Amino acid sequence: MQLKIYQVDAFTDKIFSGNPAAICPLDHWLDDTILQNIAMENNLAETAFYVQKGDQYELRWFTPTVEVDLCGHATLASAYVLFFCENHQGDTIHFHSPRSGALTVTKKDKILTLNFPADTYEPVEVTDEMLQCFNYTPTSAHKGRTDYFFVFEKEEEIQNMVPVLQKIAQLDCRGVIVTARGNHVDFVSRFFGPQTGVDEDPVTGSAHTTLTPYWSQILNKSEFSAIQLSKRKGHLQCKILGDRVEISGQGRLYLVGEIFLD
Repeated sequence: MQLKIYQVDAFTDKIFSGNPAAICPLDHWLDDTILQNIAMENNLAETAFYVQKGDQYELRWFTPTVEVDLCGHATLASAYVLFFCENHQGDTIHFHSPRSGALTVTKKDKILTLNFPADTYEPVEVTDEMLQCFNYTPTSAHKGRTDYFFVFEKEEEIQNMVPVLQKIAQLDCRGVIVTARGNHVDFVSRFFGPQTGVDEDPVTGSAHTTLTPYWSQILNKSEFSAIQLSKRKGHLQCKILGDRVEISGQGRLYLVGEIFLD
């Protein structure tokens, strides 16, 4: 059996930056063990698989070790493949995630806009275990559906953050977002997820479903520019729409190939 595979750098307009994702179009769903092994072999933060079902596409995401509930950059990369490589007609793609429901992506020129459910979160106590995770002290901590996020005083702390991955992996969550107001954008962030096999994710679209509603409350506005300050960096435009979040960015095609399965 041969499968087509694409690799797209998401949330960037140039290769070797943003967040790389592998995308595998399928005619039908393969056994989960095969999907997980492909993601492990790719060894990227996420590999996305989609199957067309009528006028929409069923979409799933795998890290090298687990299937995840939601992944923004691999959704943007999947839409890039459909729009620019697989001849999808029209400027809107309707995805359906078995774990996260309806997800849409629209295209305007080179800009792709994700429409995702907004996360809900609540403040939590900053524990001794949390304080051992980083070299700076957060001003507050919060828990969303799957992630903790810690707020820090300034952008330089996010830029110079040194994670203690062993301590982060012991927290009961998918991963930890760190964030602060930006110097030249509305807010900045980084994401660490050793629990799911991703020590640091270069650009995390799903994290911005949490950060956008939070910064909307803090900054009293609805549209934001954001940078994820990983080594590869990612640039995002975010907008809060009630219980939904729009996250916009570009993508660049890096690779097209074939997978050979026995």
